[in-house]
Amino acid sequence: MMKIRSKVTNILLCIGLLIVCSCKGQNQDATGDYVYKKGDPNGIGKWYKGREIAYVMGYQGMSWLERSEREEEENTSKLLKNMNINLGDTIADIGAGSGYHVFKMAPMVDYGLVYAVDIQPEMLAAMEAKKKEGNSKNIMLVQGNEKSVNLPESSVDKVLLVDVYHEFNYPLEMIQSIKKAMRPEAELYLIEYRGEDASVPIKELHKMTEAQAVTEMKAAGLRLKKNIGNLPWQHCMVFVKD
Repeated sequence: MMKIRSKVTNILLCIGLLIVCSCKGQNQDATGDYVYKKGDPNGIGKWYKGREIAYVMGYQGMSWLERSEREEEENTSKLLKNMNINLGDTIADIGAGSGYHVFKMAPMVDYGLVYAVDIQPEMLAAMEAKKKEGNSKNIMLVQGNEKSVNLPESSVDKVLLVDVYHEFNYPLEMIQSIKKAMRPEAELYLIEYRGEDASVPIKELHKMTEAQAVTEMKAAGLRLKKNIGNLPWQHCMVFVKD
């Protein structure tokens, strides 16, 4: 009888240890929006709506953003046509990086404005140097943070996020912040490498499916207006306020 009780006790102890280990391996934040657990080596171990968040590409990768083959790979010219930019538009490029899109859009808004938002001071410094060199007067540099784009409320007509959303440490808070900056009829252009297409030569954590994007944007109060499928490797998803 003592042996049986000992075995039962050992089994219960093992079950308890498994439960404790499981809790340690997967934790939620206080709000319940984010889960923390091990995942892909390219991820930060933080999950949102079933998707692991990728590491941010640092300013050291600036040359990749400015690579000569980018136009061919991404067809940036077609992307900008998709945005139907008007001369008086106020546009926010979130995660603007080195300003690859910023300095293409600025001449398209003669009496408008382009907000170039980034979290890294080094990226902002690079854009400031370009801005001075080109005497670009309708570009405003803004330093954001992990939870806010730091833009005025109801100030923008169009928002552009190119291959950056999947790296946001706080995607819900960031989209809520962007939504506040959007005017009633504003459009958000979410550009992400197609997660449904295995032939796209990008790491999985740096891709997104349309279904995943719709789920995450819906949580912040945005709905998919259309997905323009004319880019070589990327989704061009247009979201608007609900």
